[in-house]
Amino acid sequence: MDALSHILEEVHLRGAEYLYVSGHDRWCFGLQEQTIFHVVLTGSVRLVLPNIEERMLEAGDIVFIPAGAEHRFLHPEATWKPQSLLHEFNGHRNDPVHLGDGLSNTLILSVRCLVDVEMARPLLSSLPPSIVIQQGLDGSGPAWLRLGLDFLALESELYRPGRDTLINRLISMFLIECVRDYVEQLPKNANSWLNAVRDPYLSPVLSAIHAKPAYGWTVVELASIACLSRSAFAERFSQMMGQPPLAYLTQYRLRLATRLLIQQDMSISKISEKVGYASETAFSQAFRRQYEVSPSQYKKERAV
Repeated sequence: MDALSHILEEVHLRGAEYLYVSGHDRWCFGLQEQTIFHVVLTGSVRLVLPNIEERMLEAGDIVFIPAGAEHRFLHPEATWKPQSLLHEFNGHRNDPVHLGDGLSNTLILSVRCLVDVEMARPLLSSLPPSIVIQQGLDGSGPAWLRLGLDFLALESELYRPGRDTLINRLISMFLIECVRDYVEQLPKNANSWLNAVRDPYLSPVLSAIHAKPAYGWTVVELASIACLSRSAFAERFSQMMGQPPLAYLTQYRLRLATRLLIQQDMSISKISEKVGYASETAFSQAFRRQYEVSPSQYKKERAV
């Protein structure tokens, strides 16, 4: 499995909910939510991320807000304070939320979803506040977008068994394709964490680390996978990833441990072994340095 596939698989997108927003006359709404997509189905809309960016969107555009930054959608002439629609999400809602008065001039499909925050942190922090893919409905945009939207529209109209799982998979596809499109557009000389997943030297190293996090990797072994000298590899990795190879390995192991602590009925000793620590004491010390609580405290505080 390639490095980006490993990373995207670990995001664990789930719990997708959607609603349709019908804008009438001069309308506006705002959201601040972890990982959300919007698809402009009809009309024109102004997207505003306060103090970050503002742009016009047209029918067929899809907007991905990866880390849930505050954002607003407004009728092009609207000026008043937007209302939050967070309370309107309730599973898969097919009756539109109507905003404003008069004739409808805009229809937006909004989808929110949950991700494993800790595992997704490096990915989400490497993405821009918003990613816009234009013209997805008229055939001139990416083929995957039109197919995915058609499939989503079909599933939203029918109430067949397995719908929730299928919609989660469709939204996962949107996430994957948005990230892939963004990575492909990165300048090759950019020192970006995401650029490393397509770097011919670092990509196989990241894939190896994510495939076998418990293995006792050394810099020499990782350099061998990269087909570089030890010094050249360490310099390239640190420059592109922003930290030395073994520091990245440690942080990844501890992020993986947070998932195991929450999702599995496993002893601290077993978790420490599973993420590559020789002793529970060493694991607990490293975990406390990273998260400022012990593994048992972390597990207790996040118990469902």
